[in-house]
Amino acid sequence: MTTATVTSPDASSTSGPHWTPRLWGTLLVLCAAMFLDALDVSMVGVALPSIGSELHLSTSTLQWVVSGYVLGYGGLLLLGGRAADLLGRRRVFLVALGVFAAASLAGGLVDDGGLLIAARFLKGVSAAFTAPAGLSIITTTFAEGPARNRALSIYTTCAASGFSLGLVLSGLLTSVGWRWTFLMPVPVALLALVFAVRLLPRPVEERAKGGYDVLGAITGTATVLLLVFTVTEAQGSGWLSPRTLGSLAVVVALAAAFLRIESRAAHPLVRLGIFRNGSVARANLVAFAMTGAYGGFQFVVTLYLQHLLGWSALQMALGLLPAGAFIALSAPFMGPIVDRFGTGRLLPIGLLSLVGAFALFLRLDEHSSYLGLVLPSMLLLGVGFALAFPSVNIAATDGVADEEQGLASGLVNTAIQVGTAVVLAGATALITAGSAGGDSPQAQLDGYRPALVFVAAVALVGLVVAMVGALVDRRRNSTPAPVPDYDYQSTGSAKARTGVLTEH
Repeated sequence: MTTATVTSPDASSTSGPHWTPRLWGTLLVLCAAMFLDALDVSMVGVALPSIGSELHLSTSTLQWVVSGYVLGYGGLLLLGGRAADLLGRRRVFLVALGVFAAASLAGGLVDDGGLLIAARFLKGVSAAFTAPAGLSIITTTFAEGPARNRALSIYTTCAASGFSLGLVLSGLLTSVGWRWTFLMPVPVALLALVFAVRLLPRPVEERAKGGYDVLGAITGTATVLLLVFTVTEAQGSGWLSPRTLGSLAVVVALAAAFLRIESRAAHPLVRLGIFRNGSVARANLVAFAMTGAYGGFQFVVTLYLQHLLGWSALQMALGLLPAGAFIALSAPFMGPIVDRFGTGRLLPIGLLSLVGAFALFLRLDEHSSYLGLVLPSMLLLGVGFALAFPSVNIAATDGVADEEQGLASGLVNTAIQVGTAVVLAGATALITAGSAGGDSPQAQLDGYRPALVFVAAVALVGLVVAMVGALVDRRRNSTPAPVPDYDYQSTGSAKARTGVLTEH
C-alpha cells in the first residue's frame, strides 16, 4: 500500500463550482491520454484491408494488428492499476505515456507485419498503465461528490468518444494512407506528456508499506493474458478444439491459483474484499457486457457496410459520425445529469438505448438505407454510451479508498478490455458459422444476424445487472439509517454495539 501527500488542491478548491486553470489543465491532459487509449482499440478497423495489402499479411495474421493491442491492454491492466498505487500515479502515467508515443511512431514507420504487431502490443501495454493511473489521479484529486462526478463524466465521455470515433477517424485517415492511423497519436501524446510534466500533482512524500505480491502479479497477469489470447485464437483453431479446451483449462487453473494467493497474501495485488462493495462488483459486470457488446456490434457493422453495401472508408467515417459526435458534445452536460439523477437511474436507461440500437440493426438486408437503419442505430448508440459509460466508471470507483483507486480503475478497465475480446471472438465465430464460408449477400446476412442477436443478448444481460443495481440503490436510499446505541467511555470515544466510533 502506498501513502502519499501530493501538491494538489484541497477538497474545498475542487468541490466548488469554479475550478482553477491548473485543475482544468490537469483534467484535459488526462482526458487526452484516455482518448488516445480508447481510440486505438478501434481506430485500425477500417485500415486493415490496406495494411494487409501493403504488408502482404494473411487474414489470420491481420487480426493480430487489432488483437495485439487488446492483449497488451487487457492483460496488464491489473498490474498497471496496482503499480500506480505502489510506485506513484504521476510517475507511472508519465513513463507509460512516453512509451505510448514511441510505440505509435514505430508502428507508423515499420514495413514488417511482425514488427507492426509488436508495436501494437507495446502500445496496449503502455495503455494498461496510463488508463488506471489517470483515473486514479482524478479520483484522488477531485473531492468525492459533484466535483468528482463532473470530472469523471468529462473524462469517461472522452474515453467513450475515442472508442466510438475510432472508426470515423480510421476512415478519414485511411483515405490518405493507413500509416496515418498510427502516426496521428504521436504529436497528441507528446503534447500531453509536456503538459503532464508541468500540471500533474507532484508527490512530496511517498513510501510503500509492506511487500509486493509477486506471485499474485504473475498468476493474475498470466490469467488475463491467456484468456484474451485463447478467445482470440479460438476463431482459427475452433472453440471445441483440443488446443482451445486445453488453454481454457489452464486459464481456470491459473484463476483458481490467483484467488487462493490473493486470499492469503499479506499485501495482495487485488484485495478480494473490494468486491463486497456491490456498486464495484455490478459496475464491472456492466462494463464487461456493455463494451463487449459494442465491440462485437462495431465489427458486424464494419463488415456489413464495407463488404455487403460497398461503402468506402470515407463513407463509413461520415456515416458513423453521429454516434461519436453526440457522445463528444454531451461531455459538458454529463456531470450535472449524473448529480441530478444518479448512476443507478442512468445506467439502465443507457443500456436500454444500446439494446435498442443493436436490436434495430437486426432489420439489415441487402438494400438497407442509411436513414432507415444506420442513422437511428447510431443515434441510439450515442445516447446509450453518453449515459452509461460515465456512469459505469463512477460506480466502479464509488466508495473505494484513495489507496485502492488504482486497483478499482484497473479492474473496470480490465472488464472493458476482456469483455471486448471475449464478445468480439464470439461474434466472429457466429459470423463464420452462419455464413458457412459463402460470399453471396444472403450468406453474409445469415452470418451477421446471429452475431447481432448474440451482441444484443450480451447487452441485455448488462441491462438486467444495471436494473438490479438501481433497485438495490432505491431500497437502500428509502431505508432510514439505524441510530446506534452509544456507550460513551472515559477515553472520549463512543462504542456502539456494532463497532467503535472514534471522533477525529
